[in-house]
Amino acid sequence: MFKVILLVIGLTTFAYGAYLPVKAELSQLLIRHAWHQSIETGTSIKPWKWADMYPVMRLQSTKHQQDLIVLAGDTGNVLAFAPGLSPFTSQNNTSSTWLVSGHRDTHFTFLKDIALGDLITTTRLDQTRKNFKVIDIDVIDISKQTISISDYESELKLVTCYPFDAVLPGGPLRYVVTAKNYSIRKSDKI
Repeated sequence: MFKVILLVIGLTTFAYGAYLPVKAELSQLLIRHAWHQSIETGTSIKPWKWADMYPVMRLQSTKHQQDLIVLAGDTGNVLAFAPGLSPFTSQNNTSSTWLVSGHRDTHFTFLKDIALGDLITTTRLDQTRKNFKVIDIDVIDISKQTISISDYESELKLVTCYPFDAVLPGGPLRYVVTAKNYSIRKSDKI
């Protein structure tokens, strides 16, 4: 009887341990599928029926081997699955700041290696592509200052918690990468 109990506990532990990675991979497939459906239909498609988010943008960095689908909103539920576009961002005004948040230990881990001059490409649902060049990297304390957002300057701001190796999440420090709209030249490496 004792062996059966141990076997059940072992199988349950294994199943739970396997469930989270499978769920994470499946969610990414569903998010990409919703992205492609949204492009095809011209309407916002949720990745699953009960989702409170939908894809709004694709964010790519060849140098950092990143190809991320950005979801609408930046709540904890959204950020659990993908980077999120702040509701303070005007999706209709392409000449404004696009503020994208992500977790430092998942989707935005690559920001610790980003450097001035790095190129990032965004693609909207209407297939409008914009290239951005990193011009500033800053650490701010959000309890004392805010992240500036412009209605008139085409820029991308990527934000995550800081420091990257913090044991406890959610402190007041934020790592802010600012990139300006940039025209790609043939000599640039994307």
